[in-house]
Amino acid sequence: MSDDDGPAGSPAWMATFADLMSLLMCFFVLLLSFAEMDVQKFKQIAGSMKVAFGVQNEFELEDIPKGTSVVATEFSPGETSDTIVDTIQQVTDQTTDPSLRVGEGELEDSEAEELLQQKITALLAETEADADKLKDMLEDEVQTGKVDVESDGRTITVRIREQGSFPSGSATLNTDFVPVMARIREALTEIPGTISIEGHTDSTPLRGGRYESNWGLSSSRALSVTHELLREGLLKDDRMMVVGFADTRPFTFNDTVEGRASNRRVEIVIRQGIEDAEESELKSIRDINPDALDILGIE
Repeated sequence: MSDDDGPAGSPAWMATFADLMSLLMCFFVLLLSFAEMDVQKFKQIAGSMKVAFGVQNEFELEDIPKGTSVVATEFSPGETSDTIVDTIQQVTDQTTDPSLRVGEGELEDSEAEELLQQKITALLAETEADADKLKDMLEDEVQTGKVDVESDGRTITVRIREQGSFPSGSATLNTDFVPVMARIREALTEIPGTISIEGHTDSTPLRGGRYESNWGLSSSRALSVTHELLREGLLKDDRMMVVGFADTRPFTFNDTVEGRASNRRVEIVIRQGIEDAEESELKSIRDINPDALDILGIE
């Protein structure tokens, strides 16, 4: 090494300068990180520059738009509107007190009427099917005239004629009729609904004998049929009701022998109404169609 060569390494001021540049760079980076950009103003400036310089974005037809900016700039928002959902939903404030109402928008009167009519038709069809089942199970008794089965609305009536079932003026079932009662009892186990056993007589007053009036005879006959139905425990007691009508509800006129014979009967009336419906629901049904409950045979 010659005497003209300086000391090895960079000059001393270079280290100070490098430190100063590093600090300045960090300072401006921090300033940039703290800065906030006004996006709206930036778009306005960019738009003005685009118009001034004639710059226009071009999108290829084959290119699939990506992101949200294309949607925001190329499409205008549409007006929103409520959608009415015509569905029946069960709504209630208490889990033990259910009720039925129209959810997500109320139905028009015509639509509610149509839904109600469909429900009535379905209920009537169920009762008619149960009546046909009873007729099939009691086919022999129906053909021999001992029993009649008919339906009206949500009510099925099994009519037991006096002929062959009770001796004249007596409430004791004939022994030959007990097997018929057994078949009726078995048939009723497959048919839902409350059961009313209703006794009827003709208008001929009773003279002497065990019963003072037709009220006692009709009630006793209904009670005898009820005891026979409850035998063997196939039917529940809480389904039963016993009623005696005497001659107050004749089946036909009492001015002929045949008419009086038809009026002497015991009817097993099965009512399948709407036991689960609340009073408010029945009121709403009446409001929609005042004749609906009459059609169903519900009091």
